[in-house]
Amino acid sequence: MSEVFVMDAPETVAAPRVSEWKRFLKILFQRKLVVFGVFVLLCLVLVAIFAPLIAQYDPYKNDMAHSLQSPSSQHWLGTDNLGRDVFSRLVYGARTALEVGFGTVAFAAILGVILGLLAGFLGGWTNAIIMRAMDTLMAFPMIVLALLLVAVLGAGIQNVIIALGVATVPGYTRLMCGTTLSVRENEYILAQRAIGAKSLRTMVRHVLPNAIQPVIVLVTTMLGNVILAEASLSFLGIGIKPPGAAWGSMASAGFRDLGTHPLLSFAPALAIMLVVFAFNMVGDGLRDALDPKLRGKL
Repeated sequence: MSEVFVMDAPETVAAPRVSEWKRFLKILFQRKLVVFGVFVLLCLVLVAIFAPLIAQYDPYKNDMAHSLQSPSSQHWLGTDNLGRDVFSRLVYGARTALEVGFGTVAFAAILGVILGLLAGFLGGWTNAIIMRAMDTLMAFPMIVLALLLVAVLGAGIQNVIIALGVATVPGYTRLMCGTTLSVRENEYILAQRAIGAKSLRTMVRHVLPNAIQPVIVLVTTMLGNVILAEASLSFLGIGIKPPGAAWGSMASAGFRDLGTHPLLSFAPALAIMLVVFAFNMVGDGLRDALDPKLRGKL
């Protein structure tokens, strides 16, 4: 009787489970420019928080007897035409930049996500009304619309936040609407509809978490754009009210003495450039880390 040999099936070894958080951090910090951007933003936040401890002088107190002084051990970046310490005003300007940046982005992102989610999921007349309103706002360049709104509302940090928020909300709305249109066609959304789940529950628990990633990236990049827009408004004299410390108004005031005291304009301009660059680099890193097609494998 012939013997029958049975070959054992090869054992399959399951691949080790990879932490998504570890994957995210690895992809985020694999580029040196992203690390530099995170470092700059951390320094910006720390400077804004500890501004009273870092600033050597009162940034709002005029001292005409010491106006337009060159950099020295007492005044690291010199003084402006009103005798105020430039370094102290630069430090407090970080607070203004973060307050306007985060305030504007929070206002525009929350409103844009709600409108885009409603327009994309409900469709029909809801989509038509919301998106045509966004098209109307997008007919104006962002800075022009912000100029118009600030001119109507008046200068001040709250009015600047409202003006820039209204001017930037179409970008969030259109992005969220497009992502929602794609997500709502997935099988798990169709299954929710089939079992009779309410639209609000489906939008909040299933559509929003799967459509929010591109908005997070947009928030990061828009922070730099908003800070730049606020600096432009302050440079034109219709942004932050004097004597408030704003980098744009500092650059504008120092422009008059650019030939003799270039630091009055170059210092705030360099701060604006570094912060905007840092936000853009971090935004690119977040896009790579959050996009499954770009982040690859460990």
